[in-house]
Amino acid sequence: MITSGTREEKMRPFAAALFVGAVLVATPALSQDQALLPAPVAPVPPLIDQAGLDKAVKALDGIVTDAMERTGLPGLAVGVVYKDKVVYAKGFGLREVGKPGAIDADTVFMLASVSKPIASTIVARLVGEGVFAWDDPVKPLNPAFALSDPYVTDHATFADLLSHRSGLRTGAGDLLEDLGFDRAYILSHIAQQPLDPFRSTYHYSNFGYTAGGIAAAVAAGKGWEELAEEVLFKPAGMTRTSYRHSDYLAHEDRAHIHKRLADGTWAALYDRQPDAEAPAGGASASLNDMLRFMRLQLGNGTLDGKEITDADALAAAHEPQMIPGPPRSPANRAGFYGFGWNISYDDHGRARVGHSGAFNLGTGTNVIYLPGEDLGVVTLTNGQPIGVAEAVGESFIDVATNGRQSVDWVGFFGHIFDAMLAAEAPEVDYGKRPANPEPPRSLDAYAGTYGNSYYGPLVVTANHDALSMSLGPAGKPVTFALAPFDGDTFSFETIGENGNGLAGAIFSVGDGGTAGKVVLDFYDVNGLGTFVRE
Repeated sequence: MITSGTREEKMRPFAAALFVGAVLVATPALSQDQALLPAPVAPVPPLIDQAGLDKAVKALDGIVTDAMERTGLPGLAVGVVYKDKVVYAKGFGLREVGKPGAIDADTVFMLASVSKPIASTIVARLVGEGVFAWDDPVKPLNPAFALSDPYVTDHATFADLLSHRSGLRTGAGDLLEDLGFDRAYILSHIAQQPLDPFRSTYHYSNFGYTAGGIAAAVAAGKGWEELAEEVLFKPAGMTRTSYRHSDYLAHEDRAHIHKRLADGTWAALYDRQPDAEAPAGGASASLNDMLRFMRLQLGNGTLDGKEITDADALAAAHEPQMIPGPPRSPANRAGFYGFGWNISYDDHGRARVGHSGAFNLGTGTNVIYLPGEDLGVVTLTNGQPIGVAEAVGESFIDVATNGRQSVDWVGFFGHIFDAMLAAEAPEVDYGKRPANPEPPRSLDAYAGTYGNSYYGPLVVTANHDALSMSLGPAGKPVTFALAPFDGDTFSFETIGENGNGLAGAIFSVGDGGTAGKVVLDFYDVNGLGTFVRE
C-alpha cells in the first residue's frame, strides 16, 4: 500500500523496527491497550540527490527538442516539481502549426484522461469533509444512477466507479459521445450496456468514471463544473483550469489539438468536445496550474501551507485499489489502479504514481511522480498521442536516477503507441470492394426510419442515385454518405475520437424487397448496433 507522507512519517519508526535488510523479524506482542497500526511498508531511501536532479534539469531542454525533432510534434510544455518547489517550467514549439504563437507555461492544454486524477482529488475533498465515504454506494446519493444489473446499481460505490471495477466495459458510452449526445443522455443509456463480473474485472471506462464524479456532485448539491471550481481550482490557485470546454476555447493562449497525417506532418483539423465526460476527460489547464496540482499531490493535500484536501482521504486515491491485469511472465511486476491514478513500482522498488491522457484527435499528456523522491513531472502536448509525453517524463527520471538515458524512450513508447493504433484498425477493409461486387437494389428498398433504444432512430434517405443515413441527437444528427460495397452492404466513414476509417451498414432485406433492419458494425459494440425498421 502507498501511504501519504503524513502516515509514512508516523510509521517510519515501526518500519525500522520491523524490517532489517528486508527480512521480517519478530516483535513483542501488543498489549490490549496498545493501538494497532497498519502494516508498515519497507522504505526505499531516496535515490536521487541534488546533483542528479540538477543534471536531469540541465538535460531537459535537449530531451524535449530531440523528441520534437524526431516526431515533428507541434508543441509541448514540461515542468518539474522537487521538494515542493518548481525547478523547471518551460514551453516549446507552437500553439498551432503554421501560425504565430509560442507555447509557454501559461498556455492552456486539453488534458484528456489526466482529468481523472484531478476528479479523484475533488471527490477526496468531499470524502474528507464527511459528505460521503469512498465505500458508500452512489445510488442513494444519485437516484438517476443505473447499470444493467440491479445488484450492481444498488451496490456500486464511489470506489468501484473510480477504480474501473463496476464491470462496465471499456468504451461504454464513448460512441454516443462521438455522435454528439450529451452527458445526461449517455448516463441514462449506459444501463443498456452489458456488465462483466462486479469487482473482479477491470475495464477502463470513461463514463463509469464520469458516473462516479457526477454522483459526488449531486451529493454536494452542485454541478460538476461548479464543484471543481469551488473545492479545488480556486483554493489551489489553479486560475486557468476548467472542466468547461467553452473556457478552453475562450483562451487565446491555448494549444490547438493536432493530428499526425500519413506523411508525418501535423495539422490542426478538429475540435474535441469532451464536456459529456468531464470528470473523466474534460479538463483543460496550463502547465503552471498542473504544477500546483502536482505540489498538492506530493504535499498530501496541502499547498502553500493550506490544507485543501484531507490527507487520509486523498491517500486512498494514491493506493492500489484494483489490478488491471496480472503480470504476463514471472519477470514482470503487477501494476495497479487507484482512484484516477496508475500505481506501480520500478526496478529500485520505488512507488510510481501517474496517469496519461490521450485524445486521438490531437492531445497527449502525462503526469508522474515518485513520492519517495518528492519528485513530479508534468508533460503536456498538443499532438495526437504518440508516446512523447510519456517519453519526456521517463527520460527525465532516468537521467536523474542513472546519470544518463539508459533507454531510447521516444522509440520505446513510439512503438507501443503505433501498435495500439494498428490494433484499432477495422476487421473488414471496406476500402477494397470485392472483385465482382453485387449491385445494390433500388435505393428505395433501404430508405426509411429504423429504431434503436440505445442510439435512437436512424433515418436512411434515398436521393436520386445517392443513399445517406442520419444518426445522433434530435435536432442535430450526423449525416453519413453510404457508398455501395457489395449487394445490400454499404460503407460509411466513421467519425469522432473513435473513428477508424470505413465501416459497414449491412441491410437485411425480406421477401417483400424492403430492408427490415440494418446493422452498423462500427456501432455494434456489445450487440447494440442493430436498427429495426419502424
